[in-house]
Amino acid sequence: MTKEAFEQLYIELLPGLYRLAVSILYHREDAMDAVQQTAEKAWRVSDRIQSGREKAYIVRIVINECRNIQRYRKRVVPRSDFAEEKTYDENPELYATICGLPEKYRLPLLMKYMEGFSEKEIAETLHISESAVKSRLHRARNKLKDIILEREGEEL
Repeated sequence: MTKEAFEQLYIELLPGLYRLAVSILYHREDAMDAVQQTAEKAWRVSDRIQSGREKAYIVRIVINECRNIQRYRKRVVPRSDFAEEKTYDENPELYATICGLPEKYRLPLLMKYMEGFSEKEIAETLHISESAVKSRLHRARNKLKDIILEREGEEL
């Protein structure tokens, strides 16, 4: 992949990478750090990224960078700080609910429905089988449904 093609792809992926990083780290500044580190690392190896797998490769770097930030900073950000975050304007309440799910359900859900990844791409990126992706998506949808129904019941 040429440097110019990489730049174009990265610019297209940038908003989604940021949302993904925020959903993992719950902190805007940490997410921006993860996305910036991703750009640097992916840029260095952009000519060696396998054709057709660029998107999955870059997303995998973001996830790894987020985990590195969590590991090195060992900081816990209260959920109340994250609740004020407005990173997904179409339905911030739904986005906040999704971000409250455990990571193993949250990541596939965000990648599938908010970033448009196929189940095969999600499986490659997260290093799990396609059937595991389908199972996690199913469980995540059920958990979301339960949370939403519970909230509606409380409002009555």
